[in-house]
Amino acid sequence: MKKTKLIAILLTLLMVMGLLAGCGSNTPEPAPAPEPAPAAEPAPEPEPEPEPEAPAITGDIMIAAAASLQNAFEGDLIPLFAASNPGVTVTGTYDSSGKLQTQIEEGLDAQIFFSAATKQMTALADGGFIDAASVVDLLENEVVLITGIDTETTVTGFENITDAASIAIGDPASVPAGQYAQEVLTTLGSWAAVEKSASLGTNVTEVLNQVAEGSAEVGIVYATDAASMTDKVKIIAVASPDTMETPVVYPVGLQADIAADKAEASQAFFDFLQSPEALAVFEQYGFKAA
Repeated sequence: MKKTKLIAILLTLLMVMGLLAGCGSNTPEPAPAPEPAPAAEPAPEPEPEPEPEAPAITGDIMIAAAASLQNAFEGDLIPLFAASNPGVTVTGTYDSSGKLQTQIEEGLDAQIFFSAATKQMTALADGGFIDAASVVDLLENEVVLITGIDTETTVTGFENITDAASIAIGDPASVPAGQYAQEVLTTLGSWAAVEKSASLGTNVTEVLNQVAEGSAEVGIVYATDAASMTDKVKIIAVASPDTMETPVVYPVGLQADIAADKAEASQAFFDFLQSPEALAVFEQYGFKAA
């Protein structure tokens, strides 16, 4: 009996141990530990912005130009040059060529002179104020007889200009347009009569305004001046070259002794004025290349 109980106990123990062994074999293996995430790479430092390039040419320069050139310079030429040469500032001063000649002789520091006639340019070159070797005959113009757009006049040309009650011309003593007018009227034999009663303007723009405002019945200006104010004046006649001793030529030249800090900018603007781009602008304002 005792032996039988012992055997039963042993069998029971064996069964329990077998069950325990089976359970142990089904135990899941622990999951592998996750690999650590790679360290984040440091953000690249922003590249420094490149410093703006310094302008190739710098300087402040002045051009002294005939009054008839003012619209072309202020309206187009100076802004056009500045767009390509931001380091250069160009200032224009405009008046009759004779007045500008006097101002330059008295010390006006203009690096470029653009005259409406060769007379003033020659005088400054002879006086050592302008570099004679630099002078270029760049443009041509025409002399015209004008009246107000609404003015009633019986004048039909230079030949009967004395029929006008009032006449405006530039002062021949200092205004090239007046000098040309004198040449035309002298050739036609009417200068002596006109000189007695004409209103003498200090520059061609003043003559243009007198006619536009109606204070003068007729006036003598350049074709380019008349073209700048077609809403107020109209052309009666164009002066024949046969009636003039000299052609209407506009020379441009460089100052004889340009300061070192202005030399490069002056030469650049001087060269620009002779470029096809600039000449196209002048032609838009009624000038012709010489």
